[in-house]
Parts: sequence; structure tokens; C-alpha cells
Amino acid sequence: MSGRPNREGVRHGLARVLSKRGLCSRSEAERRVREGRVRVAGRVVRDPEYPVLLDAANIELDGVGASAVAHRYLMLNKPRGLVTTAQDERGRDTVYRCFGDAELGWIAPVGRLDKASEGLLLFSSDPAWAAGVSDPARGPVKTYHVQIEGLPDDRLLAALHAGIEDAGEWLRVGAARVLRLGGRNAWLEVVLDEGRNRQIRRLLGAHGIAVMRLVRVAIGRIELGGLAKGAWRELTDGEVAQLRPGARAD
Repeated sequence: MSGRPNREGVRHGLARVLSKRGLCSRSEAERRVREGRVRVAGRVVRDPEYPVLLDAANIELDGVGASAVAHRYLMLNKPRGLVTTAQDERGRDTVYRCFGDAELGWIAPVGRLDKASEGLLLFSSDPAWAAGVSDPARGPVKTYHVQIEGLPDDRLLAALHAGIEDAGEWLRVGAARVLRLGGRNAWLEVVLDEGRNRQIRRLLGAHGIAVMRLVRVAIGRIELGGLAKGAWRELTDGEVAQLRPGARAD
């Protein structure tokens, strides 16, 4: 018979509770628990799956009460050349450089933009909200402005919408249109209603089209607007609500 508590109430694994309280990521919480840095009712617990109530008041992390913190919701205009990670094993600059010395607590990127891509990137300490935004089936549509080599025609736009199979995945866009044409290149507006790794680059590459720049300009109804490159701001309560599941902008 298990010696774990069995009182009434819905219980979750200890690491999950620490993460849901906005104190650290799930993986970081698991590491801290295994290192013996977490106590429950005064006793060190090293099992990340040890069941506790979500609102339990007897949890301590590094000797301090592990109370829930107010969740943060931010947007960043990501510059090209930064990696979307907290730490990079190759020593490359990461998106966290843009926050400087701001005391934001633990925040994590909501989804990703690859190193060569720019634009709207969200951050939050709310794992449940972040999971909803990132969900490829239920999350909000994402809009990109893409500079390509060459001049597109109606056949290319139709092909992007029809989709292709690549590496076992079906890739397609929700919508695509020409924004403006130059002498040798053009800007497209591309809307994705699903999320795949490097989806736009892979789609265009399959048609022999090279991407020169890729800028995410909107997630759902939340637009990058005039936010300067490398700058960030807090989302408003209304913006946070708009990105919850069920508030999808189609």
C-alpha cells in the first residue's frame, strides 16, 4: 500500500504544481525536486510525481514558501539572429537578451521562431495558457510576412494552399496572398492555421522558392504593430483573454 497522502481533493504531481504556480518550467521543477530542494509539510520530497493539492500551502522551495506568483504575459519583437531558448549549448545569443535586467521571474517562450526568423514572439509563466496558444489544432492562427526570391504567380499561391507531404507531415497554408512585388523578389502574407516546424520555409523550398526574410506579424488578433525591434511589452488582460482556446480568430 502506498504511503502517499490520500485525502480528498484533486492532486497533481509535485513538479507540475510548481510549474503551474509559475515558479519554473516543468523540467526545471523536476530537477529541483530530485535535488532535494523541495519540502512538503517539512519533509524533503525527491519524487517529482508525489501527489499534492494544487493550492497546498505546505510546499517550500529552497526554504521559502512556494506560493503561486501572478502570471506574466509578454510579447517581444524578436530580432533576426537570436535563438529561442533560455540557454544555448553553442553559446549563441538568445531571445532572453532582449529583456536585459528586467525582473520578470520565470517566463518561457510560447512556441518558437527559428534563428533566421523575426517578429512576434510571446512569453508567459502560465503553462496552461501557453499550451493553448501553441496547440496546432485549437490555437490561434498565425500571420507572417515573407520576402521571397522570385515573383510568385497564382499557381504558386494555389500550390501553397493545396499543400505537400514532407518528411511524413502534410504541410499547407491557411491563406496566402501577394503583398507587393519588386523587380526580382516579392512579399507574401501567409496565414497558418496549424503549427509545424519551419513550415513556411519547407513549403516554399519544395517549390524551389528561397525565403529571404520571414516576419511573424500577428497571432490571432494580437498584432506586432509598431513595437520596435528587440522591444517587449506586457499583454493587456483583453489580449490574454483573446488568445485563450475558444477565442480563435479565423
